[in-house]
Amino acid sequence: MPAAPKKKSTSTNVMSTKMIESQSSSGSEEASGLMDKASAKLHKRSRSGCFTCRLRRKKCDEKHPSCGACNNLNVKCEYKRPIWWGNAEQRKIQKERIKNKIKQTKMNERNGTMTVDASGHSRSITVTSPTATEFEFGRPVFPEQYDIFSSSHMPTPVMSQALYPQCTPYEIDVKTERHTFVNDVPLRHDSSTSTFSSFAPPQLNAPLPTFPGEEWFHDEYFGQAQPALPGIDPTLCDPSLDQTYALLQANIPVSDHDRPLLDHFIHNVLRMIFPVLEAHQRGHLRAQAILQALETNRCYLHCCLSVAAIHLKTTEGIVGEQIDHDIMRHRFEAVSQLCQALGEDTNHEEILDATLAMIFFHCSVGPADDNLPDIPWFDHFQAASNLVQRLGLSGAVGTPYMLPPFNMTLTSWIDILGATMHGRTPEFAHTYRAKHLSGSSSGLRELMGCDDRVMYLISEISCLEALAGEGRIDPMGVCSHVSALGRQLEFTEPADQTLESPFSPTTGILRPEILTKNMTAVFRIAARIYLCSLVPGFDRHQHSNLNLVAALATTLQYIPGGPEGYDRSLVWPLLIAGAHSVPESPLRLVLGERVAALGEHADLGSFGRMYRLLQEVWRVNDEPPVPSLEENPGLSSGSAPSSPVLKLEEGVEGEVVGEVVEGVERDSHSPDQSVEWGVSSEMNKPMTVHWREVMHRNGWNYLLL
Repeated sequence: MPAAPKKKSTSTNVMSTKMIESQSSSGSEEASGLMDKASAKLHKRSRSGCFTCRLRRKKCDEKHPSCGACNNLNVKCEYKRPIWWGNAEQRKIQKERIKNKIKQTKMNERNGTMTVDASGHSRSITVTSPTATEFEFGRPVFPEQYDIFSSSHMPTPVMSQALYPQCTPYEIDVKTERHTFVNDVPLRHDSSTSTFSSFAPPQLNAPLPTFPGEEWFHDEYFGQAQPALPGIDPTLCDPSLDQTYALLQANIPVSDHDRPLLDHFIHNVLRMIFPVLEAHQRGHLRAQAILQALETNRCYLHCCLSVAAIHLKTTEGIVGEQIDHDIMRHRFEAVSQLCQALGEDTNHEEILDATLAMIFFHCSVGPADDNLPDIPWFDHFQAASNLVQRLGLSGAVGTPYMLPPFNMTLTSWIDILGATMHGRTPEFAHTYRAKHLSGSSSGLRELMGCDDRVMYLISEISCLEALAGEGRIDPMGVCSHVSALGRQLEFTEPADQTLESPFSPTTGILRPEILTKNMTAVFRIAARIYLCSLVPGFDRHQHSNLNLVAALATTLQYIPGGPEGYDRSLVWPLLIAGAHSVPESPLRLVLGERVAALGEHADLGSFGRMYRLLQEVWRVNDEPPVPSLEENPGLSSGSAPSSPVLKLEEGVEGEVVGEVVEGVERDSHSPDQSVEWGVSSEMNKPMTVHWREVMHRNGWNYLLL
């Protein structure tokens, strides 16, 4: 009897089990169908794509850190909500910029035989790989041992690829590294990778990676990177920079409110601060140092955030109390942090970096008409010069093979050209004189484009002007020193004085050495004009001056212009030549054309201030009011005392004519910069108002670098 219930129970369990399996099977089928529909909907209506694809209304594959569409088009891929997204007008402007970048990329791909892929490596556009869709060799790879900022991660030229469809592709990378240290401080990390692929046998004539062997040490320090193709912004073709910036940026302590300012500084301001240095080494080492300083130096961070807000306000046209509040808040915080660090009397090098940033960054991006309160640049520089002396940076003259620290190079640039703003002696003039005599370099050529020897002579000319202004040297001594400095400028002329385009005629690649040679020629001509202006009786209508100004205008055609050019690195020579030009000078026409080519960038930084000052100088000097002799009886030709310059006229002409001055005008009245208006005794010509006087009248404390 007990067996029957047991059998019934067993059959019942089997039936229930089948029902459960049937229900679960149908439920799983229904759930999978719903998931498929949901995934299909999510694929069609994804809202997590990058903002660049959203703006273009294109599908985004949502790959990180950069999607495939942005990689292929060489445009910036933004997954974080950018500043321009919240405003319809700014969206329109950004969309137009992206269109222009895409057109530029497509045009270079059509016209050239080479293109640049997403990883920054050059490849042939006519060669197609059958495994390109399966094996993404073009995707950037970042092993931990690579120094991403190093400019030498370039493979040997691409070998011709044979097609082996039946072989599984594989590659063997042989990596060669080289480190350079000075005083146990790493200056450069060279890494070269040679790739041996199974697609094709290695070519015997493929060049091996080379390293600088007998070059000067500054070639090692300012290593030259592989240039980009003409017409393409190298930073647009190198998404590895964006990825590196993102990695370092994540460690910078900043609030959510200030995060857009930090992003704007890194992606827009950082790459335009040192254009010449960017041409030599693409600024990787400098960018890395700046990002590390942002992480550890609070004063430096607030200075950069303030500069970013200024640049954002100027370029994007943002107005309102909020942006001004951000500028002043970070400006005040930077000064507060600086004062606190000075009070603690520690970390002098960090304080020096922050102080120089307050001077130079604002010079680079600030508007010409910034009415917000700020500390003048020369007050900041006084503190910086004291720190340089405390750190002992100015005492080391060095050798031609040893460069000073970067902050001392930047200090020298500000010191030499800043001294000309006030007609005084540079703070470290003795150091520059000693370096000039010993042939030592300060790194100025690689940083700002002018040969160090010419910059040292500009320092000497500033010293001569300061001595003459203080009355410590008579007119005869001025002429003697002008003659000597003119000969020194001749010695800086290169053996081959032929000027040529900095772009290679065969490859179109920018050649930094030719660029700095041309820029040095512009600075040298401006230094001659500056030197001639110190001669008593100088007149801008003299033939020697007219020829020098015209020569500078001619030399400008060998320097690239426009937003991606180097006009913003020629502010000082353009100021000197423009201030001593006449209305019919070709320089004014050339300068106007280059200002128009710069577009909105012409209003920024030192370039915008320089052009604003020149326009005011031209307005004052081209048609000045001429007072009568009764108002200025001391200016009559008969009442002028004899001048020693007249006796030296033949000697000065014999020594300096053709190179420095053609001759000294027969005018016994030495032009005083403090005199507002006057009339020369010869040809009744109006005297020129000095550009410093124009700045003083308008209350402009400009530092024009």
